[in-house]
Amino acid sequence: MKTEAAKIQEVSRDWYVVDVDGKVLGRVATQIANILRGKNKPTFTPSVDTGDFVIVVNAEKIALTGNKMADKMYYSHSGFPGGIKEINAEKLLQKKPEDVIKKAVKGMLPKNKLSRHMLSKLKIYTGSEHPHKAQQPKNITL
Repeated sequence: MKTEAAKIQEVSRDWYVVDVDGKVLGRVATQIANILRGKNKPTFTPSVDTGDFVIVVNAEKIALTGNKMADKMYYSHSGFPGGIKEINAEKLLQKKPEDVIKKAVKGMLPKNKLSRHMLSKLKIYTGSEHPHKAQQPKNITL
């Protein structure tokens, strides 16, 4: 029996819709990262992007456990001295709910050029509507 590596031309990509209404952020993010990476397929190869597209809907209704709404901080830096900014999860969820999920999934992908390509296959929307009906996405429950 031979182990064959997946080739980029032979990879078939599916589209999945994930409704995160009331789901816990970390648990959803790990499963989304596995689908984006392609670890749910038998043809998984670490050096090839074999993952599928994921559409996340109802991003503003994601749940965080414990006191994370008030205590979890997100940092950004402008590059200038003293240019650090911080915002807690509650304010970021009100301002940009897509960023909360995107940052969680990004942290669970490998830190290389391939992860940036994988992250581009993640589409996050507030509300239950998305513009990807033509791709005929399959509903998946996590």
